[in-house]
Amino acid sequence: MNFQLFIIKRLKLNLMLKNFNPIIVVAGEPKSVFLELYIKNLNKFKKSPLILIASQKLLIDQMKLIKIKKKINILKLKKKINLKNLDNKKINLIDIPIDYKNLDAIKTKNSNEYIKNSFETALVLLKKNKNLRLINGPIIKKSFLEKKHLGITEYLGSKYNIINNVVMLIYNKSLSVSPLTTHVPLKNVHKFISKKRIINHVKKIHEFYKKSLNKNPTFGVTGLNPHCESSFKINEDEKIIKPAIRYLSKKNYKISGPFPADTLFLKENIKKFDVIIGMYHDQVLTPIKTIYEFDAINITLGLPFLRVSPDHGPNLIMFGKNRSNPTSLIRSIEFLNK
Repeated sequence: MNFQLFIIKRLKLNLMLKNFNPIIVVAGEPKSVFLELYIKNLNKFKKSPLILIASQKLLIDQMKLIKIKKKINILKLKKKINLKNLDNKKINLIDIPIDYKNLDAIKTKNSNEYIKNSFETALVLLKKNKNLRLINGPIIKKSFLEKKHLGITEYLGSKYNIINNVVMLIYNKSLSVSPLTTHVPLKNVHKFISKKRIINHVKKIHEFYKKSLNKNPTFGVTGLNPHCESSFKINEDEKIIKPAIRYLSKKNYKISGPFPADTLFLKENIKKFDVIIGMYHDQVLTPIKTIYEFDAINITLGLPFLRVSPDHGPNLIMFGKNRSNPTSLIRSIEFLNK
């Protein structure tokens, strides 16, 4: 039986409680620092109960690895559960099985099936109750997505047939950034840049800031080419980016640019903006991670629910060493608890 159909038939969690909004947490990559960070910092979160979707076996093995014990509250799919009784003193867990003998030797096939089943379980819950929110841990995209999607942002968008209508926002309360193109190879970036795309991108972020943060944001926009110049026949900065900015300015959006990316992130410049729109991933993610390190979160806009993820990868080098930085996970949950 299809795993999602199985979940739909068996899942009887009582999620229709008014003014009660648990946060759904998909652990993601089985070999990742995410569960370590989650286990160590769970007691810090007092407001919304967290429901972890992960493997019980994996969770226990990770607790042994970092020498921390936590009680696990298994949420049985067969039973109706009153979520009012949930808190974060225990790990509230929906168990998703994964087959492995050794943490260092989990087969890619088993890992991918586990991640897929975890997301499908979460999506069933999210479709049943629009008030729920989602956090997911990092995933090795090349392995899991198998060239079908550019990233998890697009993967989730595809589940709602809005793959081209989702936006990645790397949020920090002082400055956020958003790449117009996400995990597109650099040689193909220019193919995805259009006036319409820039306009829709800015509108979606503006709407989020107004509705969720009660703020009218100021935008800065980078150019595509070095110094916003090109000696070639087509200059995207002049032909595409500038007209999009002019259009938005006339519609009373607080926006300016295009600016050369090599100087836009200087201290005096970033004070002028709430959000900087870049043309490609590393153009804006490299500077914001340099400035704020782990003090930023990844928000997906355009989905029917609010999805946030810590702005770090699986960090295999630090796996099991009990020294990973929890800041981005903490900021993610704090943001959803506002």
